[in-house]
Amino acid sequence: MKNKNIIKLLEDYKLSRISIEQVLDYIKKSEKILNLDFAQIDLYREQRTLIPEIIYCENKTIKQILSIIKNTLNQKDIVIGTRCSEEKLKKIKSKYPEGKYSFDGRAFYINKKKIKKLKGKVALISAGSTDIPVCEEAAIVLEALGVEYNKFFDIGVAGIHRLFSKAEEINRCDVLIVAAGMEGALPSVIGGIFSQPIIAIPTSIGYGTALNGFTALFAMLTSCSPGVTVVNINNGVGAAAAAIKILNLLN
Repeated sequence: MKNKNIIKLLEDYKLSRISIEQVLDYIKKSEKILNLDFAQIDLYREQRTLIPEIIYCENKTIKQILSIIKNTLNQKDIVIGTRCSEEKLKKIKSKYPEGKYSFDGRAFYINKKKIKKLKGKVALISAGSTDIPVCEEAAIVLEALGVEYNKFFDIGVAGIHRLFSKAEEINRCDVLIVAAGMEGALPSVIGGIFSQPIIAIPTSIGYGTALNGFTALFAMLTSCSPGVTVVNINNGVGAAAAAIKILNLLN
């Protein structure tokens, strides 16, 4: 349960706006688990953590994914899925054409109601075009949870003037998500220029000694720009979730 929800609940009870039975019912709902044969869905995770349970579609069958979607939407307004193959996305889209789908980001969300907007804006910055899919995954999660974002793609250190030409627009954003492969230098550069919270995503892009993203990961973790936060390799979901938690402080 979110702290704000708990405080409001207690204040309402103190002022006799709600009964003790209503308080208990709310607490019971906040702990509700939807038990399927192959999965236990944490329906009220968003109330506790701000981030709902997200379907990790990789290695799940399309039948399992559709079952989770159906059962979740029976009780909630929104469902999000990531790491979803093109084939699976097409099948989900045919069943739920009203959803939003990113084939580049291998992600989707389906929402039954108008999304409540959060205050603040996120910059999605990629060093190269090959880092874009990770940013697109983050974009789906941000959009699903009501966060506005701007995209700044292919502005890495090999042509640093491209970054400088976007500096004014980037400065209008409240949180910066930066995805880079190869040597992973871009977050350090951005950390030395901008004051906003920076969430770095190492990507598995590059030749041999890029080591499928580990070189970028190590470079970002040892950045000399203080205040750069680093998530796991290719983890657009984790970066988006961190940004949402930061932005929640503005709301």
